[in-house]
Amino acid sequence: MLFLLEAAGAAGAEGAVPAGSSGLMTIVMLVLMLVVFYFFMYKPQKKQEKETADMRNSLAVGDEITTIGGIIGKIISIKDETILIETSGDRTKIRLLKSAVRNVDVKAEDAE
Repeated sequence: MLFLLEAAGAAGAEGAVPAGSSGLMTIVMLVLMLVVFYFFMYKPQKKQEKETADMRNSLAVGDEITTIGGIIGKIISIKDETILIETSGDRTKIRLLKSAVRNVDVKAEDAE
């Protein structure tokens, strides 16, 4: 990219740049910036969103989870978009949306 700028500057200093090539150079730079933006910003974000959705869809009874609010508990029931967790020794139960799950701390098959 720096090479293109230097080449354009050197050509402009010599006065050999045709009138339309300045606009073409601007368009090429904008397209290049959009491609860089896609690969460094958009694509990794979509990958992370997909991993989070897969994690929430693979929740199972017995998993120990942490919610986005910091509540830690064990899943005792799963329905369509909600889960029921048990949070403490006195067996407090809380119903949550699956979207409130931040991460799975211990999978059910690992706890056994």
